Amino acid sequence: MVSLGLEDKVIVVTGGDRGIGAAIVALLQELGAKVAYTDIKISEGKSGAFAVEADVTNLASMEAAAAKIEEKLGPVYGVVANAGITRDNFFTKLTPEDWDAVINVNLKGVNHTIQPFISGMYERGQGSVVCISSISGERGNVGQVNYAATKAAVIGLVKSLARETARYNVRVNAVAPGFIDTEMTRAIPDKVKEKITAEIPFRRFGKPEEIAWAVAFLLSPIASSYVTGEVLRVNGAHHT
Repeated sequence: MVSLGLEDKVIVVTGGDRGIGAAIVALLQELGAKVAYTDIKISEGKSGAFAVEADVTNLASMEAAAAKIEEKLGPVYGVVANAGITRDNFFTKLTPEDWDAVINVNLKGVNHTIQPFISGMYERGQGSVVCISSISGERGNVGQVNYAATKAAVIGLVKSLARETARYNVRVNAVAPGFIDTEMTRAIPDKVKEKITAEIPFRRFGKPEEIAWAVAFLLSPIASSYVTGEVLRVNGAHHT
């Protein structure tokens, strides 16, 4: 079997308790990584993964989580900034609370996820960061002005940070999923879901595992060693 070179690499995934995050955790474990994940509330520990309750909106909380993870598993090689929320509504109905909640998790949370680990990556001269953006951050989406704004900002963060980190042999990339079959999208009304599906050339929503493989590719020091500052779209040609 061809290796992605992730065996025994310590990788941290935020929002890893369910959905896309849980799929990423499971795949990385299968690939031999030492996986830790954080979430605001841990429902049950994934077999072999180190779970830490932490709040990405709070830098001190993430710093404390980072200390626990590195004490338990060792120096962190990879970080997957996956935690995200939606507070969807039409622009004129978005409240300040809707704006702040989404920005705090989806944008500030990415900063708070990366900050505790990046200096150590610099010192060791290796590392890979993958941020989860969204098709909404590239093409926009009705009722998701706040969400799309944060996911577009994440792309700007990735492209800028990649230029800073390359001199230390640290790579920073993004995955931009399309509509994926998770709890979040299952809440979409059937009529709306049918309309979305009709726009997707594959005529289906993606699977969380399909996003996980894209993340594993970008984490790999073998498969993507010369890839940084990129956005990998995984959306079934819904947006190209």
